Amino acid sequence: MTDSGRGAGPDFIEALARGLDVLRSFRSGTPTMTLSEIAGHTGLARPTVRRILITLEALGYVRQAARGYALTPRVLELGMAYVNSLSMWDVARPHMERLVAQTNESSSMAQLDGSDIVYVARVAVPKIVTLSVTIGTRFPAPATSMGKVLLAALPPAELAALLAERSRSGITARWQPSAAELDASLREVRAKGWALADQDLAPGIRSIATGVRDGDGNVVAAINVTVHAAETTVETLRDEHLPKLLRAAADISHDWSLTAAVPAVTV
Repeated sequence: MTDSGRGAGPDFIEALARGLDVLRSFRSGTPTMTLSEIAGHTGLARPTVRRILITLEALGYVRQAARGYALTPRVLELGMAYVNSLSMWDVARPHMERLVAQTNESSSMAQLDGSDIVYVARVAVPKIVTLSVTIGTRFPAPATSMGKVLLAALPPAELAALLAERSRSGITARWQPSAAELDASLREVRAKGWALADQDLAPGIRSIATGVRDGDGNVVAAINVTVHAAETTVETLRDEHLPKLLRAAADISHDWSLTAAVPAVTV
């Protein structure tokens, strides 16, 4: 039923609201409805419903059926406008905010750019850390937990080519691994599915990360929890924060795959 008191002010378009009421009257189990049934569901007069249906039919959103009217696939465009307007980071952010609330620590997401990671999303808590981090910040990938996760997901040839590139971060990391040391570290990450960086980048910065996957199971980003080494031990990071991080990454991966799987509608 319509809400007669919903509109307020001279800018409220009652005709548009009534048109949406008609569209919403089609529900599961009632794919086809008569004019009288729609009028009953919406509380609108039959002549009003008839004019709305004629308009919606002209626009391609409803069609005449054997028993009244039915929606057309074009109605999906209305929902797709919302889905398609969301970037992957908008989808991820609520999960990151929940993770930060659970851990009381900052969380970030990053992707690879050459031999660096670049921060693409971040939910921070006010704590003093050695290095300032904002969206767009880049760090040498091997010295970060997110970088290790992303590097470990690459095919061997792509990994070698990427590591041959010089970092453009302007940062000299504390940990400067040999090829053998980095190879061993990445093998461990592949086996565990997550990575730890214990002040590898700079003093006082300790983090743990795991991958976020697309619908095909490919690691397309990494998410972390970052702590101050003087406040949080490695054991706390691994035993308390890691399970929450893994759950957040799984939830984001699930939502990303659902968003990507929504079919495009062309009429």
